Amino acid sequence: MGVAIKVFGFYACFSRPEFKVERVSYLMVTPSAARGILEAVFWKPEFRYEIREIRVLKFGTQTSFLRNEIGKRQGASPLVVEEERQQRTSLVLKDVAYEIHADLLLRAHTPAEPGKYLDQFRRRVDKGQCHHTPCMGTREFAAYFEEADNAPVDQKLGGELDLGQMLFDIAYVEGPENDEFLRPASGRARLVHGHADPLFFHAVVRNGVLKVPREKYAELYHREAGRA
Repeated sequence: MGVAIKVFGFYACFSRPEFKVERVSYLMVTPSAARGILEAVFWKPEFRYEIREIRVLKFGTQTSFLRNEIGKRQGASPLVVEEERQQRTSLVLKDVAYEIHADLLLRAHTPAEPGKYLDQFRRRVDKGQCHHTPCMGTREFAAYFEEADNAPVDQKLGGELDLGQMLFDIAYVEGPENDEFLRPASGRARLVHGHADPLFFHAVVRNGVLKVPREKYAELYHREAGRA
């Protein structure tokens, strides 16, 4: 049950987690960010996306600038921006485009009716509809999307490009920790407590295409089930 979508944007920032203060982007979109774009277009708790490959249509260039951010999350109590404002340098990507190919997998509690979800996804892409605005890593960098048209990959990416260790996805594991997240269940999602467990993989772009290893999803589901 494959889906495909073309996404592009003026700026993108897929933040590397090893940099604690300044934001430094990976050189291309990560599988978890690609999944987030698909979920912004169409998502239901009855299924999940597995990214299969990402075709780099425009590799983009790196650029840096200074941004204003706040030092803590907004909560129930008022937050005075002037007291929490912080200036941070960001190294981001400029003028990027990708073609995302993924599988739509039904969850165990879902009746076997995959066709209707595929039709809904394709209608949304065709009409430019989305649940919320997809983004290129951070919310201020909007992602524009359209139907995939098998456009040629960036000519600069001939051969092999080793990107090293890249964030694959995050496993949300139930436990005694205080972090809260939603876990899809039959009928509606339920709120659970636990912790976030990041997974990484060795990313290699071959002739403009990043292949996502299937075995990483088996590891992801294994950890989410608490058997890691």
